[in-house]
Amino acid sequence: MGSADDQLSTDFYNSTCSKALSTIKAVELIQQEKLGVIYNETNIDSSLATSLKTNCSSSTDDDDKLSSLDNTSHVIFDNGYYKNLVEKKGLLHSDQQLFSGGSTDSLVTTYSEDADQFYNDFANAMIKMGQLSPLTGTNGQIRTNCRKPN
Repeated sequence: MGSADDQLSTDFYNSTCSKALSTIKAVELIQQEKLGVIYNETNIDSSLATSLKTNCSSSTDDDDKLSSLDNTSHVIFDNGYYKNLVEKKGLLHSDQQLFSGGSTDSLVTTYSEDADQFYNDFANAMIKMGQLSPLTGTNGQIRTNCRKPN
């Protein structure tokens, strides 16, 4: 199937799900307009935005610019990710959307304040995922059109 980079290319989508290609091209255009702009929004902590801009705006063409999704406790498994969201320190736009006045705010707040609840819910979710029975071999199918079964 190729490398992850190959699978993210428009050629990959063109051959596997051609209808998705126009959507991908639209997203690419949006991203090109935002190139060089980090969080030009009001829902991120200004000191985090400044730090990210400094890290990403160096003059080198380095692809080694990495940031942890949890910048306070990235080496341990805890509820720090949710605490960061409450403090408006979500790294990605999609992360911070989990705590932006919507239906998931209460769950983010719960997890940020109650690590035991987070651990319990996480464990239960892992158990449920472990009980899934994906179709394999001839029982499943790889769709030729991603929008409908073959």
